[in-house]
Amino acid sequence: MKIATWNVNSIKARLPHVIDYLRDEAPDVVLLQETKVVDEAFPALEIEDLGYNVTAHGQKTYNGVAILSKQPIDDVMRGLPGDDSDEQARYVEGTVGTVRVASIYLPNGNPIGTEKFTYKLSWMARLRSRMQELLELEETCVFGGDYNVCPTDIDVFDPPGFAGDALCQPESRNLFRSMVYLGLTDALRVYHPEPGVYSYWDYQRGAWPKDHGLRIDHLLLTPQAADRLKAADVDRRPRGKEKASDHTPVWCELEE
Repeated sequence: MKIATWNVNSIKARLPHVIDYLRDEAPDVVLLQETKVVDEAFPALEIEDLGYNVTAHGQKTYNGVAILSKQPIDDVMRGLPGDDSDEQARYVEGTVGTVRVASIYLPNGNPIGTEKFTYKLSWMARLRSRMQELLELEETCVFGGDYNVCPTDIDVFDPPGFAGDALCQPESRNLFRSMVYLGLTDALRVYHPEPGVYSYWDYQRGAWPKDHGLRIDHLLLTPQAADRLKAADVDRRPRGKEKASDHTPVWCELEE
């Protein structure tokens, strides 16, 4: 089972690239973030024509997450538990076959010192609680998405330049590390421990051609999923296309 995560930065703007990716790579599951559409406006028909089921959780203009799957998506949960007042569409979870998957769009948090950073940290704490719940159930889970966290300095092309960014703050990194320490596996790092492995390149300052990137898109696996892990990588090709998202897919493959 091949599971990919991809922040598409507007499903409407990037639909041709998403369709190309589904046709060319045929992943079993794709976790999308920043779809930026209400559920009624999600281009489900075009994706369903390629043999995928669609579960979306969106809002107008901002945020938005979705799960695309060749198999039916069961037991869907929209929204991250822990704060009934949180209306931002950043989390959707469902079961595909024997695997529970979650598409995550974690808050950016910039600028630090504002309520946006406070919201980021509280959201991460809620996510950690949800992860712990599923771990206690001994579920085979893949938590994939745009975490908006560079776990270490090797995940940043210019660590001093990002020292003041919410993506690299000690508080953000500590919370991410605390998720991993629950017993989760960072799938990409199993196969790519080297520095300079990125999933995001800004549109500004020639970041893509200079390979000035960040690794902020992650696939975290419960032990039951990690036991089945057989490959993981970054697919850089979509980022090189015209009018591309600033993120590119990160994927892992689990044995059936």
